[in-house]
Amino acid sequence: MRRLLRHPVRLVPLAFLVLILLGTGLLMLRPATIVYERTPFATALFTATSAVSVTGMAVNDTPNYWSGSGLALITVLTQIGGLGILAGAALVVLAVSRRLGLRNRLLVQAETAEYGIGDVRALLLRIVTTVLACEAVMTLVVAGRLSLAYDYPVGRALWSGAFHSVQAFNNGGFSLYTDGLLAFSLDPWVSLPLAVGAIVGGLGFPALFEAVREWRRPRRWAVATKLTIWGSVVLLVVGFATLLAAEWTNARTIGQYDVRGKILASFTQVALSRTGGFAVLPTASLSEESFPLLTGLMFIGGGSASTAGGVKVSTFFLLAFVIWAELRGEPDVRIGNRRVATASQRQAITIALLSVAFVAAGTTALIVLTEGVLFNQALFEATSAFSTTGLSVGIAQSLSDGGQYLLTLLMYIGRIGPLTLGSAIALNTRRSRYRYPEEQPIVG
Repeated sequence: MRRLLRHPVRLVPLAFLVLILLGTGLLMLRPATIVYERTPFATALFTATSAVSVTGMAVNDTPNYWSGSGLALITVLTQIGGLGILAGAALVVLAVSRRLGLRNRLLVQAETAEYGIGDVRALLLRIVTTVLACEAVMTLVVAGRLSLAYDYPVGRALWSGAFHSVQAFNNGGFSLYTDGLLAFSLDPWVSLPLAVGAIVGGLGFPALFEAVREWRRPRRWAVATKLTIWGSVVLLVVGFATLLAAEWTNARTIGQYDVRGKILASFTQVALSRTGGFAVLPTASLSEESFPLLTGLMFIGGGSASTAGGVKVSTFFLLAFVIWAELRGEPDVRIGNRRVATASQRQAITIALLSVAFVAAGTTALIVLTEGVLFNQALFEATSAFSTTGLSVGIAQSLSDGGQYLLTLLMYIGRIGPLTLGSAIALNTRRSRYRYPEEQPIVG
């Protein structure tokens, strides 16, 4: 335990694993299901991992399988998984003792990507306040719309609004409706608040706080904030325009809508496809051109230190700057008037290559384990699981236990991050006291 506490990064995978196993045990209890039967271990493990990893992928009909207590448990697991287990534990310590020791502050920083000791207590309180405030606003807007326009009773409207708001801000994808949010694809008072919540939750707290604090002077933003904010804008605009063009005449998706409906459904689907996981359009009915787009958006994901998965927006665009500098023959990688550290470049390359390897291995294994699955379907499901997005083309519910275990593993690895997992396993406390002579091998 002392060795673990000396290196907090090692505790992140362990903390998530403990919560997943605890959630699995609770979901296997009879009161968690509508039919009051014991849930199979593979299904409970898959659902608990999906909730803790804020993925939202399901192997059963969520609203018709889980009881009210089961859905409440899924909500709690999603909230804890999105907030961060170690950060949540630190909040408990803070509430009980009114102070955080150095060890607890290091634990929080290991999970929230905060560097330097700083005032972690203020950081935690700011994070919790932001999360609860955003979820409360979304809940009131969605619940009010459901109550006024769809004649939902107040209690049911509040429950539905709160459930989907927690899922949206934490970039989960569980829904109280069998077909996701398809019924609200043309309702901006339901789909847009959830889409905006997913976007804000997917930015990451470091970038979000700095952007709000320095909103009048974006030039003063740190490089990571610039990459995250402007990169997210680029992905949203390009993704929206591409999906709109690809699905414009598709009668099975937005082809049947008017211009306003096409724009609304395309934007919300792109916003939710990057991180949120809600289906505003029938995923299995999308055109062939849309699958590579959504797969790429899911793989990139959201911002660092956010509830979103993927390789992260900053990683993707940092690699773009690395490639551009190499093509131009420049010795340094520059973003604006800042030179990017070599260590950051190596981390970005490591994350990208490990992520590609995990998705490729998962796709291949899924094809082997699932009879009749097509390559694009397997790639979509594996990417969705690894990026903790949760979108599905409909094959998740027909998977064997082996396929479920595979996607469970991908969701777990995708949530804790390939780099965090590798660091936790291979962390070396010793620094080399010497360096070998340098040589330049032939590349390309």
